[in-house]
Amino acid sequence: MAKTSSKPSAKAEPKSAAEAKPKAKTAAVKSTHAELEQASEEALKKLQALGIDQQLQSELEWCLGSYRFDRNPSGLILVAGRALTVLNDEKAKKTKGVTAKLIGDLEKALKMQ
Repeated sequence: MAKTSSKPSAKAEPKSAAEAKPKAKTAAVKSTHAELEQASEEALKKLQALGIDQQLQSELEWCLGSYRFDRNPSGLILVAGRALTVLNDEKAKKTKGVTAKLIGDLEKALKMQ
């Protein structure tokens, strides 16, 4: 007969799939919200640099601050969508400085929501 030790093994018990899944989902949600925050900041900087739509700039700045405080992206999503529309209009007018990358990043961040 083989000897068995009565001590528990030193290795940690692997987590079940149910325990690991919510953490992975939380990390994915945080990364999508981080992308939205970053894209919104870039859009705000571009709007400020070009001097376009002061009201939208104020709302976007307020929504970014609100999001940083409570981590609720609902208002930021709405205002970022409006910023995307304004930036697309400016790109159509061939305004210098409105790049396809800026618009693409903002669209990608909004689609992930």
